[in-house]
Amino acid sequence: MDSVFEDLYTKYHHDVFQFLFYMVKNREQAEDLVQEVYIRVLRSYSRFEGKSSEKTWLFSIARNVAIDYFRKQKGWKQKLIEKFDWSTQQVKDQYPIPEEIAMEREDLQLMYRSLNLCTLDQRMVIVMRYLHDLSISETAAVLNWTESKVKTTQHRALKTLKKYMEDLEEKEGFVSE
Repeated sequence: MDSVFEDLYTKYHHDVFQFLFYMVKNREQAEDLVQEVYIRVLRSYSRFEGKSSEKTWLFSIARNVAIDYFRKQKGWKQKLIEKFDWSTQQVKDQYPIPEEIAMEREDLQLMYRSLNLCTLDQRMVIVMRYLHDLSISETAAVLNWTESKVKTTQHRALKTLKKYMEDLEEKEGFVSE
């Protein structure tokens, strides 16, 4: 089990951290939640049936940990909205995080700011599909949704994201290349 755990940790630690960071927007909290994910992995690996990939299974656990975190928060919906303000978070990691990447190019900054305006479901789908390269079926398994719901949410998310980007671009005068 130790080598299996180490392999899972080595392969997916950064992806799990980034996913949780996208959700909670706080480095320390994301690190704490990553620990909770791997505690749950240790407790439940013997029940892992292999019906999905280990990555899909791990992201399902990370999703549940994030949801549990928000449920424990008083007024979690309002806190969730408040937490998605990139300008107030200071994060350094050995890998570039979305904020660092966004600072390099205005169009990415615009995209990340617009992503923050999407619903939580839309954000989760975009993050899983485009930033973590999960397939539609893997995303459906992680979210415990049908593939049809993932496709619909993805379509709406992309449409919403495009609208928010256009609105912000017009409002703030960003120039995209």
